[in-house]
Amino acid sequence: MSGRPAKKQYWNEPELGLWERLYIFEIVRGLSITGGVFFRNMWKWVTGRKGALTAYYPEEVRADYSPNNRGRHVLTQRPDGKVQCVACNMCATACPAYCIEIEAAIDPTDGAHPKSPARFEIDYSRCIFCGFCVEACPEDAIRMVKDTPDLPGFDRDVMWGRKDLLMLWHPLADPRKRYPPAPEPTTEVREP
Repeated sequence: MSGRPAKKQYWNEPELGLWERLYIFEIVRGLSITGGVFFRNMWKWVTGRKGALTAYYPEEVRADYSPNNRGRHVLTQRPDGKVQCVACNMCATACPAYCIEIEAAIDPTDGAHPKSPARFEIDYSRCIFCGFCVEACPEDAIRMVKDTPDLPGFDRDVMWGRKDLLMLWHPLADPRKRYPPAPEPTTEVREP
């Protein structure tokens, strides 16, 4: 009896044909696909067509962003400048990635809105940009705007969207109106 265990036989074990046993043909096929993509991109670069190799971020924005791209999160503000969020945690509850953290604070001076977030943070390293937080918000306090988020980084601590970053968006229209706001009609005055 030898020290090697016997090879287990399966009833449906596949048998390799000649083509599979000569794996060199599959290697050549893979190299031809990769080489084809490489030479197409090099031809675009040589002829000066844009979009061949790379986009120089952040000076250039990728041209192939999907029109369905939701963009980044923003917090809407009341007319007095305070955040419209009432720290109900509905967005954090609806989030499938569990990336929203809210810490509530009590403001006794504001009778209409006694609760507001002392801390509102979104972990963009875990966010999947699904938009469930926007749908779950009863106060229309969180939205997503068509803005490319500045997310690339080598440190996950930099990828947190904190309250001060989320409040940088200042809409020109009333936040209670339809979103996104319809373009205002322009009237041109022509001089005779």
